[in-house]
Amino acid sequence: MPDYYYFDLHSHSTDASDDAGGTVEGYLKWIVARRKKGYKIDGIVLTEHRQFDPTVDYTDLAEQYGVAVLKGAEVETDIGHVLAYGVDPRFTSQFDLSNVSLPYQDVFNAMYDYGGFAVGAHAGRPRIGLEEHYRLRGVSVPPVKVVEQLNGGSNDEENGRALVFAKEHGLGRVGGSDAHFVSAIGRCLTAFRRPIRSIEDLVQELKSGEFFPVTVEQTLAGHGDE
Repeated sequence: MPDYYYFDLHSHSTDASDDAGGTVEGYLKWIVARRKKGYKIDGIVLTEHRQFDPTVDYTDLAEQYGVAVLKGAEVETDIGHVLAYGVDPRFTSQFDLSNVSLPYQDVFNAMYDYGGFAVGAHAGRPRIGLEEHYRLRGVSVPPVKVVEQLNGGSNDEENGRALVFAKEHGLGRVGGSDAHFVSAIGRCLTAFRRPIRSIEDLVQELKSGEFFPVTVEQTLAGHGDE
């Protein structure tokens, strides 16, 4: 059975998300404790709401706890929330990230054009997920290529809708905890075939399409292909 690298692609901290109660160090301590019980969590991506601060550096904490800590953003568009990885200064200059109804096609295309990657967050959740906007408003699925199908803050029905939607439209699927509190971090993850040590690595792997969502319980036995 091949080894996989497990990343939580969606999390929020007290550093920048006003609705979060978990600190970055708290998340890392929790992950270390989970590892001692056999769970595998290799890293997290902080996707703070409606902003991106390139000056914040978690290198020391990441090295201290042996957990990769990368940074992205969660922005809000007219078809729901979008996870942005590899945020370029040109992107933050082009868009006011505090705007809660950014034009989604422009956001996705700009992320791709500037060398990053965008994912439709919690795709099956009402109002802030792509599936409902497609079903009720008939919005175009392109340029979306990947959606967050397994979200730790969504219920089973919502995650099920996201799964059906992704399969119907041939979209890639990722998993993320959407953690706002310490005990939620790593609840849902994305399994990658190659190690990820930087945001550039993550973008490359998302572009490869070689990944799939898992729950943290599925990492106990080195979860194989779907």
